[in-house]
Amino acid sequence: MSSAELSESPSRLAVGQAGRILLLEGEDLLREMLALALKEQGYEVVVTSDGRNALPSVQASSSYHGEGSFNLLIMDSINGLDLCRMLRHQGNPVPILIIGARGSANNCAFYLEAGSDDYLTKPFGMREFIARCRALMRRQRLGRLPEPRTLQYKSITLYPEECRVLVRGLEVKFSPKQFRLLELFMSYPRRVWSRDQLLEKIWGQDFIGDSKTVDVHIRWLREKLEVDPGQPEYIITVRGFGYRFG
Repeated sequence: MSSAELSESPSRLAVGQAGRILLLEGEDLLREMLALALKEQGYEVVVTSDGRNALPSVQASSSYHGEGSFNLLIMDSINGLDLCRMLRHQGNPVPILIIGARGSANNCAFYLEAGSDDYLTKPFGMREFIARCRALMRRQRLGRLPEPRTLQYKSITLYPEECRVLVRGLEVKFSPKQFRLLELFMSYPRRVWSRDQLLEKIWGQDFIGDSKTVDVHIRWLREKLEVDPGQPEYIITVRGFGYRFG
């Protein structure tokens, strides 16, 4: 691959004028080549080889925040999977291009299902790489960025992207499991959830423990949400089935 392949591309812009890109690639030589090609096209490029260092940068410059945000994330398949899933779970809509090694034909579908917007298999031409980057950022510009999602029910307001909850106008702190449980309840008001369903959704299929874990967390939620936890208004026990919200 060579940046010479781009000699017939449109006139180039000053660095940073075309957009801001995070490049996460473990191979040193490939990372340097991709960064150089992008900078030659006018993009500001932030490079890293470690997925653990990339997440704070992306979260701190969420595309909701406007100036200083990333317009595109380019990640290798080794480092990118967990990051991709986490960002999508947090509601971050930034376009993601995964670069993967030649392998199973199912790789592309696997990463697209995880939340990436495109998948490029090595080896690839630099012109194709730049074209895909442009297409993803063009799609982002044309599409309307969603407003941060807010869940509201009576006197409870939950802000998923901020991990924040207001109860009767006051901010209340929740543990990660409590927050995710409340978010699930508020996303599906009046739906009845069994203990097993809640364990699978919040604790995961590999959870080893007693279903009474759910009952304990429900009690903690009620203590923080209800005026009278003994007479709950929000989290209702449906005898013989499980729990519902509202």
